[in-house]
Amino acid sequence: MPVLKAPPQPPKNETIQLRVPQEVKFRLARYAEFIHTSASFIVVELLERLFRKDQEFQAYLAAYKPPDEINPGESGNVEPSHENTSK
Repeated sequence: MPVLKAPPQPPKNETIQLRVPQEVKFRLARYAEFIHTSASFIVVELLERLFRKDQEFQAYLAAYKPPDEINPGESGNVEPSHENTSK
């Protein structure tokens, strides 16, 4: 048995591109500098906090089925039909 364990493998990262006002970009960069980290770390941490605290989102996520998991007989459309049924 090894004396040391290998560190956990870091999660795979993806790149996203966002447009933010100049002032937000400036303050994000200054905040990252202030706490000695990267802007990416701050954005990820804030998003994770948002996702955890939003109870409505948690309920939505628990019930979410990606489009490829929807049964073939289901259309995925939850809106009622707007057909005119009166004569």
